[in-house]
Amino acid sequence: MATALTEIKVTPDIAAEHGVTTEEYARIQQILGRDPSITELGIFSVMWSEHCSYKSSKVHLKRLPTRGKLVVQGPGENAGVVDIGDGLVAAFKIESHNHPSYVEPFQGATTGVGGILRDIFTMGARPIAVLDSLRFGEVTPGKNTTEEDAAKNRRILDGVVRGVGSYGNCFGVPTVGGEVAFEPCYSQNPLVNALALGIAKKEEIFLAKAKGIGNPVIYVGAKTGRDGIHGASLLASAEFTEESKQKRPNVQVGDPFMEKLLLEACLEAMQTGAVVAIQDMGAAGLTCSTMEMASRGGTGIEIDLAKVPQRETGMTPYEIMLSESQERMLLVSEKGREQEVLAIFKKWGLDAVVVGHVTEGGIARINNDGRVAAEIPAHPLAEEGPVYRRLIAAPAPRVDTEKDWFAFAPEGTNLTANFLKLLASPAIASKRWITEQYDTSVRTNTLAGPGASDAAVVRIKDPKTGVVKRALALSTDGNGRWCQLNPRVGAMHAVAEAARNVACSGARPIAATNCLNFGSPEKPEVMWQFSETVDGLAEACTALGTPITGGNVSFYNETLGKSIYPTPVIGVLGILDDASRVLKIAFRDEGDVIVLLDGFGVGPTLGSSARGASPAPTGLAREFSSSEYSKAIAAIVAGEPPSIDLGAEKRLQDCLIALAAEGAVQSAHDISDGGLAVTLAESCFASVGAELAPPALGANVILDDGDPAESALFNERGARAVVSVTPSKLAAVLNTARQYRVVARELGQVTHSDAFRIEHKGRTVIDSPIEILRDAWGHSLERTLAAK
Repeated sequence: MATALTEIKVTPDIAAEHGVTTEEYARIQQILGRDPSITELGIFSVMWSEHCSYKSSKVHLKRLPTRGKLVVQGPGENAGVVDIGDGLVAAFKIESHNHPSYVEPFQGATTGVGGILRDIFTMGARPIAVLDSLRFGEVTPGKNTTEEDAAKNRRILDGVVRGVGSYGNCFGVPTVGGEVAFEPCYSQNPLVNALALGIAKKEEIFLAKAKGIGNPVIYVGAKTGRDGIHGASLLASAEFTEESKQKRPNVQVGDPFMEKLLLEACLEAMQTGAVVAIQDMGAAGLTCSTMEMASRGGTGIEIDLAKVPQRETGMTPYEIMLSESQERMLLVSEKGREQEVLAIFKKWGLDAVVVGHVTEGGIARINNDGRVAAEIPAHPLAEEGPVYRRLIAAPAPRVDTEKDWFAFAPEGTNLTANFLKLLASPAIASKRWITEQYDTSVRTNTLAGPGASDAAVVRIKDPKTGVVKRALALSTDGNGRWCQLNPRVGAMHAVAEAARNVACSGARPIAATNCLNFGSPEKPEVMWQFSETVDGLAEACTALGTPITGGNVSFYNETLGKSIYPTPVIGVLGILDDASRVLKIAFRDEGDVIVLLDGFGVGPTLGSSARGASPAPTGLAREFSSSEYSKAIAAIVAGEPPSIDLGAEKRLQDCLIALAAEGAVQSAHDISDGGLAVTLAESCFASVGAELAPPALGANVILDDGDPAESALFNERGARAVVSVTPSKLAAVLNTARQYRVVARELGQVTHSDAFRIEHKGRTVIDSPIEILRDAWGHSLERTLAAK
């Protein structure tokens, strides 16, 4: 298409084929003072795409808290940066690669990981960890999923997981955590969100601002091909249709070995002091890197496309500027020192070519072998694009009554069979089949990998002595089902659980990043969901002290007009001052006391959004109908998410951090998906580590909860965690809990016998050999996926 269009006069119809509206085309004519060339139209189309310009979300994102005493760099750069002490900073960010992963699961996932890693080392930080947050359609047939759809979802999951593992493993960075969820709405819209974390010295952070008139602009990394053209404008900024399969050429192809070389060469070049600025060629490729660097630096830029290394012949300026070939960077060096930079990349076997220089006047001039292919004011292109205040309209109120809600079983019902079914459901079951495909410990800094702790934990080495004193903890969380039922409350829960997971590892939450996955912004009800979600995130992040340092918005996640659930995914970063105090979820010793910590116990503190006591029976059923248990056992998804009290969440988190610092507890595990019963079982299962062969510890628990047994065992109300305590330290734990106004209740004991037993109101409601439960939980997902 591009070669033919180079000989055609640009018209509004051709602009429309590029996703440019009539009003946007008129704005382009105004900025240029003339009609654009086809190359210029292509440049505007990707820079003003939803994916790159955030034109529908900007007005809402401004409401997010982005500043804090530890924030060094907030939104607007390649990654957020926070001060972690000892002269070090952490760079971290989460982004989506949803649409490419639907079209080509393996390559979509690999290039998603590759792109987020480049965002980190572009900041001058060495990547030390990756997490993934994945959403797929149901992998087993059911009420809303045919066998054909389930088989397709299994194939997509398989391709994505192999892609994530392949890139991270080959690049040499551990994939240390993440989460996976399954809902019918993701059947043709998988979500692949990747988070990366890196470490750098505070004074060595790099920004993407082209400075210094006359400074050379250097292209480094892989050669440019035709892959990924229009990936940002036509693949990631439009919904899927029956023609989406024709978009396979828009998916980039990744090379992790090339990226590893690029990482080492870039970090070495940065150490010379000769590099002034650097930008990843990610979405929109060479276009984005040239235009944004010039705009941020308040300068112009001039490059010659004939000097750009190319792996295909006959490429037009349009194709070169819009290509999204992977493993490429654009950097600016000090004039006269370019040979130092070029020599480093040559040593690493990479292309490095001076393709232009920084200019004054703010104009980005793109030449091609002596002829001007594009001449555009950089700042209006990068910063003065369209901003839409999309129509917002709440959807029609959901009308559900008791007949639509979960019906609790009669008191005294044995729930063991239901518990086995819940443990075997894909949402709850062990994700070992997935995580065993990832290298989780390369670089030997992983203190807690997948499934070991509620958060992934990696050690920090003192830059001067190399001694390990502290650690960083990371967790991702999101619940699209809850956000579909109530976007604001669901978003608050996502922040609260991610922060609670970090606190359960013993670390103090300090900052967050977000990836906001939604349907079409052209639908008023989707924009209502988005606006409500942003307000929920803002309230929760402010209350819990985790400012948003950056992230990503992914719109148009829908196929044939059907949107996904609104799915905000939150990544929270925390600091653990003493790495030896990391808390894991596993019960450790027979005879340890099992204690429930409940921040809600003292009552609500945040007005209408808070709930301290259990609701009335009808409200209890309505709330419980949004749980995993309700979905797995009764195929019911209705009602409302649990109410939330951010004050209770903060009290619980502060209490957990204090208990970890005191070395007072043996283990900690938050109560979330599946409720208390699943939390207890997972702590038993984890007592043998990653291996499933040795016998696990058991548990004997007695509950006096006034709610129905199913609610007491499986409700997913937040602000709660289970800890295990040696009897000699129980009094100290109870005292610390009182100091933080957290109610601590003794539930029972860890046992060495092969039994898992829970009694409720004097009746045994779950009683099973631990190995039967562990087999259902440990092997069901891999058995299901073996049928792909």
